[in-house]
Amino acid sequence: MPDPSRDDELAGTEQPFVEHLMELRDRLVKALIAVAIAGGVLFFYPGPGALYDLLAAPLIAHLPQGATLIATSVISPFMVPLKILMMAAFTVALPVVLYQVWAFVAPGLYLHEKRLVLPLVISSSVLFFIGMAFCYFFVFGKVFAFIQSFAPKSITPAPDIEEYLSFVLTMFLAFGIAFEVPIVVVVLARLGLVSIDKLKAFRGYFVVGAFVVAAVVTPPDVVSQLSLAIPMCILYEVGIWAARIFIRTTKAPDEDDQSRADTAA
Repeated sequence: MPDPSRDDELAGTEQPFVEHLMELRDRLVKALIAVAIAGGVLFFYPGPGALYDLLAAPLIAHLPQGATLIATSVISPFMVPLKILMMAAFTVALPVVLYQVWAFVAPGLYLHEKRLVLPLVISSSVLFFIGMAFCYFFVFGKVFAFIQSFAPKSITPAPDIEEYLSFVLTMFLAFGIAFEVPIVVVVLARLGLVSIDKLKAFRGYFVVGAFVVAAVVTPPDVVSQLSLAIPMCILYEVGIWAARIFIRTTKAPDEDDQSRADTAA
């Protein structure tokens, strides 16, 4: 039975609907300002062109001597670097954006819910960035080297800058989402939808599924598929380990009371 002497943690936090809308507007404005500031800084240094050069560096390093990317559209040399600038600005400002989201929802959460949400927000962001970095610094170099090793000597590769941007974004998204596997496992276990024992029993099916997903979302080469599937399998095991710890540290007070009652019985 819940302790009647326990104060309601949300007492006094209720706000009228209009005030919620005003606060949401303020949070959105602050997030947009952060993105705009990051975009302004990146526009002057290093600049949109330099950002694209940085993004294209893994491919350029594996092209034949003197080969470069090409633009098949008249406005591509302007629009593509501008798109990269906007995406880079959002990425740089993402911690501020996530903080604004957290600050908006936090007053309506109980203490045990805050212990649940905040670590998930931070860890999911960190894992997404790690997935992108792993793709850029490791996977791209291996994939481009593998692809160029099959190119006939009579062909001079000249990739289009828009197609390369689309390829890079697809790979970044694939690896960023794949690295969220521990978060999904933890959430499913914490919500009681799947038990730890069932997660362990599902291990074999997940391995097969990881290789199927890698075959679908990555280029048709062994290097990129293994680079995606193997980390997903490892992160699945990490998620099972993290779920045990997370469940213990984010229990609600009534759950603790019920656990003690079950132990006493």
